[in-house]
Amino acid sequence: MIKLGDKLPAVKLAEYVEVEGNGCSIGPNPVDVTQAAAGKTIALFAVPGAFTPTCSAQHVPSYLKNADALKAAGVDEIWCLAVNDAFVMGAWARDEKTAGKIRMLADGDAAFAKAAGLTLDLTGKGLGLRSNRYSMLVKDGKVVTLNVEGPGKFEVSDGATMLAQVKG
Repeated sequence: MIKLGDKLPAVKLAEYVEVEGNGCSIGPNPVDVTQAAAGKTIALFAVPGAFTPTCSAQHVPSYLKNADALKAAGVDEIWCLAVNDAFVMGAWARDEKTAGKIRMLADGDAAFAKAAGLTLDLTGKGLGLRSNRYSMLVKDGKVVTLNVEGPGKFEVSDGATMLAQVKG
């Protein structure tokens, strides 16, 4: 499992972009994790799946609620990762109204989750291989804090906990 001081996995994620600009075309765009994280402080959190109950009702809203405070405390970007495709993540971003606050990044084939050692096998529940629920504070591509949830838990990876860690 990824640990403090480790670099983020050097993989590509995907982001659905609704408005063309800054070299991005409308639709899914590749996001090179190493390049995207370089020189930035990122509050990254991962969820088992888009549109799932805890993820939609609690996890994303906790980061939306704390987004301005996180940015005021020095966070450049907030990333949400899920093992879903970019189209699903784009639809979820619209539904949760994350534009300009949280980058909703698709880890479509679980490359990030696998490389980080943070997978969650939900095959028996019909969901396949997913990401574990966790959060991490990343500075210049390196993990500074890591908060991995226990099975079925939502206690340490929320936006308020991340904000306290950023300020601490």
